[in-house]
Amino acid sequence: MSVSRRTFAATVGGSLVALGVGQAHAGAEPRAGTRAAAGKAAADDPYTQAFLTQYNKIKDPANGYFSPDGIPYHSVETLMVEAPDHGHETTSEAMSFYMWLEAAYGRVSGDWGPFNTAWAVAEKSLIPSHADQPSNDGYRPGAPATYAAEFPLPSDYPSPMNSSVSVGSDPIATELSSAYGTTDVYGMHWIMDVDNIYGYGNTPGTGAENGPGKKPSFINTYQRGAQESVWETVPQPTTDQFKYGGTNGYLDLFVKDASYAKQWKYTNAPDADARAVQAAYWAYRWAQAQGKESEVSASVAKAAKMGDYLRYATFDKYFKRIGDCTSPTGCPAGSGRSSQHYLLSWYYAWGGAEPGGGWAWRIGDGAAHQGYQNPLAAWAMSTVPALVPKSPTAKGDWATSLKRQLEFLRWLQSSEGALAGGCTNSWDGSYSTPPAGTPTFYGMAYDWQPVYHDPPSNNWFGFQAWGLERVAEYYYVTGDTDAEAILDKWVAWASSKTTVGADGTYRFPSTLNWTGAPDTWNPSAPGANSGLHVTVVDYSNDVGVGAAYVKTLVYYAAKSGDAEAAALAKSLLDAIVAHADDQGVAVPETRADYSRFRDEVYIPSGWSGRMPGGEEIKPGVTFLDLRSWYKDDPSWPKVQAYLDGGEAPVFTYHRFWAQADVALALATYAELLVAEGRAAVRPARGSAA
Repeated sequence: MSVSRRTFAATVGGSLVALGVGQAHAGAEPRAGTRAAAGKAAADDPYTQAFLTQYNKIKDPANGYFSPDGIPYHSVETLMVEAPDHGHETTSEAMSFYMWLEAAYGRVSGDWGPFNTAWAVAEKSLIPSHADQPSNDGYRPGAPATYAAEFPLPSDYPSPMNSSVSVGSDPIATELSSAYGTTDVYGMHWIMDVDNIYGYGNTPGTGAENGPGKKPSFINTYQRGAQESVWETVPQPTTDQFKYGGTNGYLDLFVKDASYAKQWKYTNAPDADARAVQAAYWAYRWAQAQGKESEVSASVAKAAKMGDYLRYATFDKYFKRIGDCTSPTGCPAGSGRSSQHYLLSWYYAWGGAEPGGGWAWRIGDGAAHQGYQNPLAAWAMSTVPALVPKSPTAKGDWATSLKRQLEFLRWLQSSEGALAGGCTNSWDGSYSTPPAGTPTFYGMAYDWQPVYHDPPSNNWFGFQAWGLERVAEYYYVTGDTDAEAILDKWVAWASSKTTVGADGTYRFPSTLNWTGAPDTWNPSAPGANSGLHVTVVDYSNDVGVGAAYVKTLVYYAAKSGDAEAAALAKSLLDAIVAHADDQGVAVPETRADYSRFRDEVYIPSGWSGRMPGGEEIKPGVTFLDLRSWYKDDPSWPKVQAYLDGGEAPVFTYHRFWAQADVALALATYAELLVAEGRAAVRPARGSAA
């Protein structure tokens, strides 16, 4: 799509009727004064109206996006297996999109009550209370955890605890406790069984295994190495009081120890907590422009606090030294900041004994993925006073993290423009020696598929759209030329692989394939990565990924004045929302992977136990055997027909994050390319000035 700079203003207007908002004039009045700073679009702007239509669909109780407790479900539909293994679970991902959605609503409406409610819901659900993490007073920063190696396959587990491997010291625990007057950790656990379909009853605020009953329950799943897909997981309670599972609850499926104690444990998804900070930044900026910053100040302070603890994700798993860690015993324990890589890794986790046990542990992670980075959040926590955390070293940590994240993304940019996977300080999760010739980033080994391999973690285009959208927001706010250079190349590549037809059909990359590797990082003279390449395997019209992609284009175009990016954003957004239905915006998807309901879940020989619903846990069980309740789902018959030899089932899913992102794409387009309607833009790529 080629658009001259003279026609830029026309590309950002036009009609939008798919969501039922009607034909309206899209030219917005110039922004001025407080209203201008708030970024409110003109009242008759169809994209703002489309945002409100989509927002109201999400918030309509009849559409089923929220539980009776106000927790957003992962999806409206219950038969759903991807990262969560049931649609009525939720994730910190969904919660962070809920916060972001309500921030955008506050900008448009001036009502900040729903944004504050989203934070209140997070505190009552995914952020463990003291009762849910009762023994942090037993945590020793000088001995944060006992080493247990990761292994490639689920069949390699349980992993032996090994106290002979040295671990480093935790340099932030003491200042966190001092800053907030508690030893508890303030972060979201990544997953929750909102309807308690499993029946563990790890009800927030109780610290107990309360058993069946339709109340939200903490759970966990992934525990056994890079090859463990969702289809090979053993779900488990976060507070394991040995009421379910085997003799030792579920613990001895994952770790091998001399004895086992009842305990609690949580895992944080850093990209989600960073997104919550990101949403809080926009809420604060927009509310401040409306003269209403006091209405969001308490929630923004919670975001800053969350960002303080989020620093655990910037440390090696066992606080070992960063760089050249090629054996568990040869890699020295870190001290001070020597164990801090400053990137947003895949997780941090914490746990401890049930009351009376007297011990607790914390770990970071040495593996970082490009799709988890968030330079906007790092910038906000090092620059915006309301979001700078209380701990004395937090501001400096996030300032360093911002620079390191931008270097990381530049290091991973392929010749074509897409971003490759990431790096690790612990090869194979066991501080092993990487293959000879593996390039490094500050001594950490390049990994084209960091953390998980089934499917390869960086083959999904969604991680490109999610990650680059944050870079584009940061670029829009700051004008940073390092971010601009990354975006220039990425947008040109992604645009060249995107098609929007005259009939409204559209497609963009879905699965990517990677060859080669980046050059070893040299911050003073970055390499050209001429040997790192990406190809597109297949394409998608996924509405959530498409919405994130649209936002990337919008923020980029709004700052750079790129006419082609603005035009593509509009045409792609219009094509996406043409798929509106009564519950939101969605397209059918064929789920051939549902053949894996019959995948075997590895259980060690001689191990036996039972799920809360009575399902037996023993060698030879399948994913479905451990989740027999799926057979009672209204949509199960079409999966059963597929398992019996029929066609792969087709579902039209309404994922919360995707529906929120469609709404956010509409609001962002209205704010930046309709309301601002720039006249002066840079030429289209490849055209003369």
